Amino acid sequence: MEKSCTLLIHFDKGTPAIANEIKEALEGNDVPGKIDAMKKAVMLLLNGETLPQLFITIVRYVLPSEDHTVQKLLLLYLEIIEKTDLKGRILPEMILICQNLRNNLQHPNEYIRGVTLRFLCRLNEAEIIEPLIPSVLQNLEHRHPFIRRNAILAVMSIYKLPQGEQLLVDAPEMIEKMVVLELIRKVCRTNRGEKGKYIKIIISLLNAPSTAVIYECAGTLVSLSSAPTAIRAAANTYCQLLLSQSDNNVKLIVLDRLNELKSSHSDIMVDLIMDVLRALSSPNLDIQRKTLDIVLELVTPRNINEVVLLLKKEVMKTQSGELEKNGEYRQMLIQAIHSCAIKFPEVASTVVHLMMDFLGDSNVASAIDVIVFVREIIETNPKLRVSIITRLLDTFYQIRAARVCSCALWIIGEYCLSPSEVESGIATIKQCLGELPFYSVSEEAEATDASTKTPQSNSITVSSRRPAILADGTYATQSAASETAFSPPTIVQGSLTSGNLRSLLLTGDFFLAAVVACTLTKLVLRLEEVQPSKVEVNKATTQALLIFVSLLQLGQSPVLPHPIDNDSYDRIVLCIRLFCNTGDEIRKIWLQSCRQSFVKMLSEKQLQETEELKAKAQVSHAQPDDLIDFYHLKSRKGMSQLELEDEVQDDLKRATGEFVKDADDANKLNRILQLTGFSDPVYAEAYVTVHHYDIVLDITVINRTRETLQNLCLELATMGDLKLVERPQNYTLAPESSKQIKVNIKVSSTETGVIFGNIVYETSNVLERTVVVLNDIHIDIMDYISPAVCTETAFRTMWAEFEWENKVAVNTVIKNEKEFLDHIIKSTNMKCLTAPSALDGECGFLAANLYAKSVFGEDALVNVSIEKQADGKLSGYIRIRSKTQGIALSLGDKITLKQKGGS
Repeated sequence: MEKSCTLLIHFDKGTPAIANEIKEALEGNDVPGKIDAMKKAVMLLLNGETLPQLFITIVRYVLPSEDHTVQKLLLLYLEIIEKTDLKGRILPEMILICQNLRNNLQHPNEYIRGVTLRFLCRLNEAEIIEPLIPSVLQNLEHRHPFIRRNAILAVMSIYKLPQGEQLLVDAPEMIEKMVVLELIRKVCRTNRGEKGKYIKIIISLLNAPSTAVIYECAGTLVSLSSAPTAIRAAANTYCQLLLSQSDNNVKLIVLDRLNELKSSHSDIMVDLIMDVLRALSSPNLDIQRKTLDIVLELVTPRNINEVVLLLKKEVMKTQSGELEKNGEYRQMLIQAIHSCAIKFPEVASTVVHLMMDFLGDSNVASAIDVIVFVREIIETNPKLRVSIITRLLDTFYQIRAARVCSCALWIIGEYCLSPSEVESGIATIKQCLGELPFYSVSEEAEATDASTKTPQSNSITVSSRRPAILADGTYATQSAASETAFSPPTIVQGSLTSGNLRSLLLTGDFFLAAVVACTLTKLVLRLEEVQPSKVEVNKATTQALLIFVSLLQLGQSPVLPHPIDNDSYDRIVLCIRLFCNTGDEIRKIWLQSCRQSFVKMLSEKQLQETEELKAKAQVSHAQPDDLIDFYHLKSRKGMSQLELEDEVQDDLKRATGEFVKDADDANKLNRILQLTGFSDPVYAEAYVTVHHYDIVLDITVINRTRETLQNLCLELATMGDLKLVERPQNYTLAPESSKQIKVNIKVSSTETGVIFGNIVYETSNVLERTVVVLNDIHIDIMDYISPAVCTETAFRTMWAEFEWENKVAVNTVIKNEKEFLDHIIKSTNMKCLTAPSALDGECGFLAANLYAKSVFGEDALVNVSIEKQADGKLSGYIRIRSKTQGIALSLGDKITLKQKGGS
């Protein structure tokens, strides 16, 4: 029986290749050698050779290759080899290629997906095709038309196979619906006035059994109409897909679509908030994070109670579950509840006590979030103060982390106001410190003799040994900023329920010791005001002084591996001096100023959030000379309710200027780059558009000669993480005519890239080809990064983790510190995380943290530390940290270029 031939290549029989040579080349690491060997293997197979020994070599050494040419040749090889035995049964080794084909169909690169789909058009073996059908169908809804086109061809080819109708039962209907949707999109783009008639068709297609079709329908509805009925139908469809699809990637894509709807149609999305929250059932952290981000912006007084109730249930689930990511998920939920409680104070009372159960959480970050939440709620909700203080004093002994203890002690010192609360506060601290002194004389003697003995405390140091960055941008020693957690101690002096403060102090955390001293000082000063009995006050004062002296004694003893730091020592000594000489001014500072500073910080934070919301809410306005369309004067004859809704929304958009982007024309002019000179025979200029992962060059080429230019070709090459998607074709340009050429370039990371090349053409008079060299196009890192916000804790954590640091010395003509900071923020397109109040005033130095995020999800951290010299010039350093080398180097280059104060 004659076999069908899908590939024919000329082959010179005078130079036969030896199978062993091909095998050796395929096993090597040289990519050009592999390409040459694969070409020889394909040619031999086409000319009757069988080469059975090559199959396993190709599976081992060619399948894993990332090179696109090698992958294309591999598919040609798979196309022409025998896949069945003499009886027509599939060879068992063919199972090896199925997984590779499935991976190719889900590959992030569009070219690999496309050529694999094209290869499937030429396969006749149903046993190989059957497991690949779900992946083929997924490609029908890909964003790139090249893949969708090849996916449709693959579906058609599979359906034409003898068993095709069983493999793809609803293929004709599905493709027909996809074609209808594409046709509707094209018609509505050219004639927007007719779109109302087609929207009803799209809504009817939402009941299709194919998820690919209903996803496309929802996207088409959103792009064509703003009518509430259409948007509600699309949003409901997305919510159904979110719950019905098991693939996490699909869920993330659907959440992105819902996020876009939230930005433009939040009033409709508010009604679907509980449906969106059901996505929290997924164990994937990215899905959970994205879901919470969407929901938090849709919370209203009407749905807040339902949302908080569901979040509380989710928090309870994290206690019982055994999932390894439970700690991170709980932290996200706590932050979400915190955000809800600040926006809607009336729900704080229902959640604050549940949150306080997690003060002793083994996940330190989660416990810190809880205590920060409690600190804010106790100030903003005065009615809850008594119950929070009572609960905090009861559960204080459970706290395991030093930073959580520090914050809890500050709350106790500031918000214990009645005599009973103050006395309970002092008693709780004493109980958690245990019996004094902190070590016995015999222990000190042993430590002096052995110099190796450490206190018996079951502790774990959580943070790294690297220096930690403080809120003002300065570096702190490990002793002052270390994060120590401990498991319940088994051998401590005192009872088993006490001793959390003791155990943390015995690890050498003297910053916590200073916080204990300050808290006791505040409590004793307040006791003087509320307790009439002088005896009780004097008793409390002497006990506090004994604790202070014991802390200093511990800090200077050889029992611990390192002595007390100077800062903590000075603070404890200050507390001792304060009890010996208390004036009204000092009392006011200790008992009132701290709280006032905290209230000011909260009000600034609220003001900043309000300003951000106002900035987001700003909408563009129509020009005064724009056409006014009076809706009530329009004819309604023959229009359905949906068409009327669509017309109203379009008129509203036109009236508010949403159809017109204000600064587009100015931006276009800024992005036009001249590629050749005015005196060159060919003039070229490019308009550069940067999308998230693509750069589109719209190049205009003008023939300035009086001759016809033949085989004119634009040859481009890239440097950096940029890749050309396709090579532009050859053109013929008539005299003094022009041509628009579009070039797509893929971007794979955030770093500065360069595109360079030339224009090559031929004329009838000159035999040789003429080359015109183009100016380089520099792709700016600023196109990929945008200002972002993160918490102070998250910033410090990332700063400690990120390994790439670029340190740039300050070299500028700007004399003012604040002015220089503003210049750096503007030049780098970053967000300043340091509060404006911290940057006010003139003190000769400034430290600030900046943060931005790239479109690829990379974090960029910058710390600016500068001071004014005696001669008025600024000096210091700008430190950049990131996870990847590219962003750190590119940002450093940008700052070096811009920091002098030029444009």
